[in-house]
Amino acid sequence: MGDENSNFRPLLQRANKVTPVGRPLAAAHRHKWKGHEMSATQTGPAGRMQIARGLTSLRERCGLTQTQVAARAGVSTTTVSRYEAWQDRARIRWATVKALADACDATPQEREALVAVAKSQADGWWVGNSAVPDWLDPLVSFEQEAAYEHVFANTVIPGLLQTREYALAIHQAREVRSPNDSIERMVEARIQRQSILMRDPALHLWVVLDEAVLRRTVGNSDVMIQQLKHLHETAESPNVDIQVLPFSAGAHAAGAGHFVVLGRDDEREPLNSMAVVYIEMRRRGVYLDDAEDVSAYKLTFDYLRSQAADVSTSSRLVTRTRQELSS
Repeated sequence: MGDENSNFRPLLQRANKVTPVGRPLAAAHRHKWKGHEMSATQTGPAGRMQIARGLTSLRERCGLTQTQVAARAGVSTTTVSRYEAWQDRARIRWATVKALADACDATPQEREALVAVAKSQADGWWVGNSAVPDWLDPLVSFEQEAAYEHVFANTVIPGLLQTREYALAIHQAREVRSPNDSIERMVEARIQRQSILMRDPALHLWVVLDEAVLRRTVGNSDVMIQQLKHLHETAESPNVDIQVLPFSAGAHAAGAGHFVVLGRDDEREPLNSMAVVYIEMRRRGVYLDDAEDVSAYKLTFDYLRSQAADVSTSSRLVTRTRQELSS
């Protein structure tokens, strides 16, 4: 049992740790009613995934079905299912997390680790920010906890690498019916999201760009020249790798559009690992966390990296494209 208990230590450590951007995780918003503390908290997607993984692991360890756990905990089977799925947006009740953990014969340390995460709230700048759409909220939340982010882009420069002018041109083209002040807020949110690249420890960003992204003029030539210059400069950062998939590569492994694989690998503490695929669509995003789906997209990205020009060659290609626009 001692080795199994160690799997929950990261949960307890993460509930009290300082976030990668140097700010303590805010305590959960607590409401009092007639002197009693209510137990509902708004835990973010990354925290919910930790809770879901922990509860599922406990239930499988003791060989119980969701229905059996529900009977033991005095809740519905639907509640058990909801707490084992991170995508649900309903508020988490730490008292329910405690009851579910107890129903699965969790040790006191395991139970308190899960309850601590349930009580914590990563009240990031994006929470409640109207410039960050609901479907993008999980991506920004996962980025705060991820160690790596792998991106394939075949239409535009990824948001983490866009200049302000490029981002403005993109939003003006996509949000043709939105007022200027709304578009400005969207651009500000996108630029603020880029601060994740300057945190400590650094997020490792690895991007494969279809050559079409470099050739498509967004805004105007001046905007593109500055954007390509920014790409070249950012690629010099030790935590950023940029490769270009040239037209000459022909058909490639992706076979579709923009996708992101992000997560954190911890072989010693599996419950501290995380892996999610984000697929960008028009005004919505699809998130995949099934192990087979994640593995398939990781493999696809590996193939794309092997088909793309190496980092040095890609840097020269970006520079040459910029020079062509300047001439």
